[in-house]
Amino acid sequence: MAVGRHTMTDEQRKSVALEYLKGFDNGGVASDGSPILDLFADDAQVYFPKWGLATGRDEIARLFGDVGGTITSIRHHYAMFNWIFSGGDTLVCEGTSHGEHRDGPWRAGVPEWGAGRWCDVFEIRDWKIQRVFIYLDPDYAGGDTARYPWLAGEAGRE
Repeated sequence: MAVGRHTMTDEQRKSVALEYLKGFDNGGVASDGSPILDLFADDAQVYFPKWGLATGRDEIARLFGDVGGTITSIRHHYAMFNWIFSGGDTLVCEGTSHGEHRDGPWRAGVPEWGAGRWCDVFEIRDWKIQRVFIYLDPDYAGGDTARYPWLAGEAGRE
């Protein structure tokens, strides 16, 4: 990671994180029309469950292409976000979403155990995302229930 040169406030870091999340809702395009990949430092890292760790813009583009290729639409619920600030470069956003995956729709809370709740840990410096680790259930459509005895027979129930 590059050495930081510009001091940012928590609200400025939050604005970069929001631009990133809104870009996903807009098909991977930021509000200024640029790809959301432009929000990342050249040597940034992104972690996504069941995909792994992507380092650098080329790998991040591949991760977003792989995961994004399975999602038809997504909407984040901005009014429900919880923000946690570290006083440094790190901030955390906990939220909910709904959308359409190639295997079916999802909505946070429907069913309560299903996809749609997530938590992202960001490191943002010099107006660029240095790192974002994404924590969520990647089984958007809730089809992976047989391996969990407490969910056996629950798929599709709300």
